[in-house]
Parts: sequence; structure tokens; C-alpha cells
Amino acid sequence: MSNLQQRVIAAIIAVPFLLFCVLFSDYTFLGLFLLIGVAAQLEFYKLVGSISDNLPLTFYGTFCGVVLHLLTFFIEKGEIAYSNYYILSPLLALIFFIKLYNAKDEKPFKNIAYTFLGIIYVALPFALLTVLAFIKNETYDPQIILGCLFLLWASDSGAYFAGTKFGKTKLFERVSPKKSWEGSIGGLIAAMIVAYVLSMYYTNYASWQWFGIGIIIVVAGTYGDLVESLFKRSIKIKDSADTIPGHGGFLDRFDGLLLSIPFIITFLKLFPNGKL
Repeated sequence: MSNLQQRVIAAIIAVPFLLFCVLFSDYTFLGLFLLIGVAAQLEFYKLVGSISDNLPLTFYGTFCGVVLHLLTFFIEKGEIAYSNYYILSPLLALIFFIKLYNAKDEKPFKNIAYTFLGIIYVALPFALLTVLAFIKNETYDPQIILGCLFLLWASDSGAYFAGTKFGKTKLFERVSPKKSWEGSIGGLIAAMIVAYVLSMYYTNYASWQWFGIGIIIVVAGTYGDLVESLFKRSIKIKDSADTIPGHGGFLDRFDGLLLSIPFIITFLKLFPNGKL
């Protein structure tokens, strides 16, 4: 099958399940993105560990990511106090203690840095996705999650088809030779169309907020994709994994979301009521 056929089949299978989990309840939302976050973090550590002398704390780093995600969910839901975030301080400090007793690691501080990077680059954005889900009054809002996903998919799809059909002017050839300005413009147009549709049905946010989120996803999502491409080129691989046919791994599929979420949350925190 062609790459496009694989992408379509994967989407037909995965999208309904993802939508069900987001819409059914806050706990199915938690379970879905907790699993995706764990899978993406394990992919990251596996890729880092494939380089000679790299020994990140794969399982402990992923455990810290899980704790961060769970704490964020229950704190944002209002079931436990914010003071529980202090649990993370000793957990993260233990990374140094563990490496102190690892005599086989010849470059411990480099691997400590990679362990922290897996938490900051992968686990933290998925935890922030939970912040986004509860951004209004500790009430779970699937609309904002679905809206961001629809905008991300529209941007990716628009960029893919526009780039395939019209792509000539390279966007960032040193990092990603296939990306083009024409593809990015196609992604922006597709995202703006979806933002307009969202503004008609998802009225918890003003029209201009949906357009603002769409622009953030296009710009920050493109940079997120470029950052992951830079990472993959540095270790000379094409995909982070082969878990999702036509898409690669979970890091490949959600790379645009990793750098978009912090900007979206900041945007909505600064303008929570739809007023400039």
C-alpha cells in the first residue's frame, strides 16, 4: 500500500476510538493520553539510547512522566490540592542519586540531561493537555481538546496535500527537505476553515480565539515537527517508530502538539473571556 493509503486506514481505525475516549468522560480522556504519553516517552528514550554511550533512565523517567500526568489531572480536576505538585521535587532529585550509583555510566550528566529532556519535551506537554481540558473552572471540556485535534489534523492534512501538489519553495531544507512554504500555506488555509466551522458549533470560545488557536497550531506545530525532524536527523532515522502505519510512531504523530500546547494554554489564560 502507498503511504497515503496507510494513513487513511490508520485514521479510519484510530480517529473514532480517540474521539470516543475524549467525549465519553474525563477518565477515558486521561487513560487515552496517559497511554499515548507513555508510548511517546518510551519512543524518545529508545531513540536516545540507540546512540552509543547514551544511557537515559528510561523507566524511571517515564515513571516521573506518569506521576506528573496523574498529579496534573487530579489537581486540575480539583480533587487534590496544588501542594501535591511538591511530590515531583524529590522524584526528580532521585534521578541524580540513581546515576550516582550507576558505575557503568561513563557520562552520567549527559544521560541525566537526556532523562530530564524526555520529561520536559514529551511528558510535560501531555500533562499540559490536561490543563487545557480543565482550563475553565475545573470542569472537563472536551470541546477544546477536540477543537485542537481537528485543527492539528487539518493543518497536517492541508500541508501534506498542498505540499505534495504544489510544493516547490523549501521551508527549512537543512532540517526537513520535503517541507515547503506552499505546504505550510495549505495547512494554514485548512486550519482557518476548520477554525471557522468550530466557531459556529463550539461556542465556549469566541471566533477570534479559535482562529488564534488555529494560527498557533500551524506555526508552533510546524516548528514542533521541525524540531523532531532535527532530532531524528541527528540520529539518522526516518521515523520515531513504526507503531502507526503511514505515520511512524506516536512522537511523529503528536510532534506538532508538543510545542503547540504551551502556547495555546498561555493564549487562553491571557484572554480567558474572549475579550482583547
